[in-house]
Amino acid sequence: MNDISQFNVEIDAHVAWLILNRPEKRNAVDSDIMSGLLAAIEQITADKSARVVVLSGEGKGFCAGLDMASFGDMVSGDLTADSAASAYDDLSPSGANRVQQLGWAWQELGIPVIAAIHGGAMGGGLNLALGADIRVVAPDAKLGFVEITFGLLPDMSATQSLRHLARLDRIKELIFTGEMIDAEEACRIGLVNRVVAKESLMEEARSLAMKMCDKSSSAIRLAKEAIDNGLEMDFARGSRYEADLFALCFATEDCKEGISAFLEKRAAKF
Repeated sequence: MNDISQFNVEIDAHVAWLILNRPEKRNAVDSDIMSGLLAAIEQITADKSARVVVLSGEGKGFCAGLDMASFGDMVSGDLTADSAASAYDDLSPSGANRVQQLGWAWQELGIPVIAAIHGGAMGGGLNLALGADIRVVAPDAKLGFVEITFGLLPDMSATQSLRHLARLDRIKELIFTGEMIDAEEACRIGLVNRVVAKESLMEEARSLAMKMCDKSSSAIRLAKEAIDNGLEMDFARGSRYEADLFALCFATEDCKEGISAFLEKRAAKF
């Protein structure tokens, strides 16, 4: 296990388990957690043994958002618009600044990311969860964009990830009002995939992860690219992009193994 301050990451059986480990603060995001998350992404990218990531939070909730100490810095003048902007110069391949990477960097990661959510996922915590490809939640989950309460707007990529998940009018209502919604409503409007019993939450995440680990990692990576990047294209460009990625996929050793296993009536070994 690699312990990055208040953040833990363990890669086991091709699954990277990333745990926000600041339970006394309900896993509120501070500079250590932000740096730890970004360092974990670099570690997973370089290591290449992980095929799936599972994000979760220790204690009573997934993530309560930005640490309130940051608001104190804003009021005191220690954190100004100019100093905040200077911290945004570190851009990801897609153009996400360092703060936005808290959510969007998971979209750029070439493997599936599952968020297992219990308790509160608010503000920055919800931005983080929405960056995942799949979200499973416990019945006690409460989700909301509380930024408007502080005269702010979501700035950790949620305005981008949300538009692919829910109706535009419902997105605006959630952001403009700061309304908190429960797990069932989040599932109904498309923010999460499913609601499972709290005691089964991590087992459900593990089951999903292992199903993906049993499949071709190269095919999953290319499928994620086709889906995510194709959303921004018209049909003609998107279908061509899909065809190009299919050609790459067809040439992989995984594809050869998958077809051979089918013809030989055996389980594929990816």
